[in-house]
Amino acid sequence: MAEEIVELQGHLIDSLILPRVLDAIMSHRGCFEIQQIKVGARPEDPSFARILIAHKEPRELEAILKAVKQHGAEPVEREEVRTAPAPRDGVFPEGFYATTNLATSIYLGGRWVHVQDTEMDSGILVSKTKAGARTIKMADVKKGQAIIVGDKGVHIVPIESQRAPRDFEFMCSGVSTEKPKGVLIRNVARLMKEERAAQRPILWVCGPAVIHSGAGPLLEKLIVAGYAQILFAGNALAAHDIECALMGTSLGVSMREGVPTPAGHENHLRVINAMRRAGGIRPAVHKGLLKSGIMCACVRHGVDFVLAGSIRDDGPLPEVVTNTVEAQRAMRRLSRKTRLAIMVATLLHSVATGNMLPASTRVVSVDIQQAAVTKLLDRGSFQTIGIVTDVQPFFRELLLELGIR
Repeated sequence: MAEEIVELQGHLIDSLILPRVLDAIMSHRGCFEIQQIKVGARPEDPSFARILIAHKEPRELEAILKAVKQHGAEPVEREEVRTAPAPRDGVFPEGFYATTNLATSIYLGGRWVHVQDTEMDSGILVSKTKAGARTIKMADVKKGQAIIVGDKGVHIVPIESQRAPRDFEFMCSGVSTEKPKGVLIRNVARLMKEERAAQRPILWVCGPAVIHSGAGPLLEKLIVAGYAQILFAGNALAAHDIECALMGTSLGVSMREGVPTPAGHENHLRVINAMRRAGGIRPAVHKGLLKSGIMCACVRHGVDFVLAGSIRDDGPLPEVVTNTVEAQRAMRRLSRKTRLAIMVATLLHSVATGNMLPASTRVVSVDIQQAAVTKLLDRGSFQTIGIVTDVQPFFRELLLELGIR
């Protein structure tokens, strides 16, 4: 039998870390023996466990060790990380370590070193002096840079949580249309107040349905009140927001009467053309051409925004970043500043942003379709709070909870 001893530390019981480790061992048909366990007596006390893991096949044991590592189980015998040079620009070496969105440390130079800029689906770059490490995307790696290969010497710190009392035990799924929306939105308002009090930026990721549903002025109020410092969106949200501000329509539908207007399908093209003629959204605001709306509020209140382009964009607006990799880089720089991201009615932008965020960043996903919220969870952003509801009622109740009129 091939065997290895691993150790676990932290809130192993109330965070269900220990059961997950044991389940991972048994799912690979391995054997285990808990050699030592110490359970914290109080909620704030950490626990400790030492587990012998065995399997008749060495290759299967390696698979088990890789699985339990995701929950923070680390072999007792520490090994230095191994690195290999990137063979050329934009290419990782064979066998590179693929990161998760969990906090990660590496054993380097006889000590544990924290990996900066936690992000899933990346590699780990070791600095030239071997004093530090950070995640790096495949497109950004340069020939010769030292990239970690294999998972020896890599330690993942799992997210720990205390179990909260469950008033609605029969509704224990992560996302449900039947969950009480008022309670969830009240919690979102509380998180937003905490972030503003701590002077940390709040990130909003929004789709054009925010405008189509008539919620644009409500998001504008949040910006003015200081509850939005970063906005990620596409060409559509900005174009229809400006269409609404200049022509009173969204997709040609009157926002006042709710009916299509004559030749309304041209309206978004005309406002995009007006913005291009003015030199962009910011110049249009400064010249007094654009006086209201989400984008106007962003300019006036110093909100950082990234408009990422897509193949279906009309125009696009001058501020839209049409190079996908450059758009990712711009979003990545800003997303690292936040600890709270609120994603409203935009599946693709939500998944893209979720992939950039560490698991420690709290995520709220709001969508009328339960599947849209579930997809974000399924793609690794397991820290997401899902709210299945229409956009405008969400914003209205949120404003009430925040005391904004």
